[in-house]
Amino acid sequence: MSKFLVLIYGNPESRAVWDGLSDEQKREGMAGYAALHEALAERDELLASESLAPPAATKQVLVRDGKPFTTDGPFAEVKEQLAGFYLLDCESMERAAEIVALIPEAPYSVVEVRPVRDLSAYQ
Repeated sequence: MSKFLVLIYGNPESRAVWDGLSDEQKREGMAGYAALHEALAERDELLASESLAPPAATKQVLVRDGKPFTTDGPFAEVKEQLAGFYLLDCESMERAAEIVALIPEAPYSVVEVRPVRDLSAYQ
């Protein structure tokens, strides 16, 4: 098994799709997430999953001369902003990509899958 971080990026268009859904459609979407979480947990593939607050709630922290400095977000001049993530433990990148296809938000978002580096040899 290997660990993979699945990063879900939202944009104004994907947010508009969500905002345009009825309450019933939103409940159905959340039920899709619950079913995915349950299926991944049954296979011991889900380590963590969270939805993130909007970019405007972000603080950027820079450490200079040993002192932290913060500024309010958002920061990147890009369309997509990180909206949520999954930390998976599954057999391959191919399996991680299969899981991405099951994320209800994936058809409206950009999703990145990145292997987690094993740094245990340095401990």
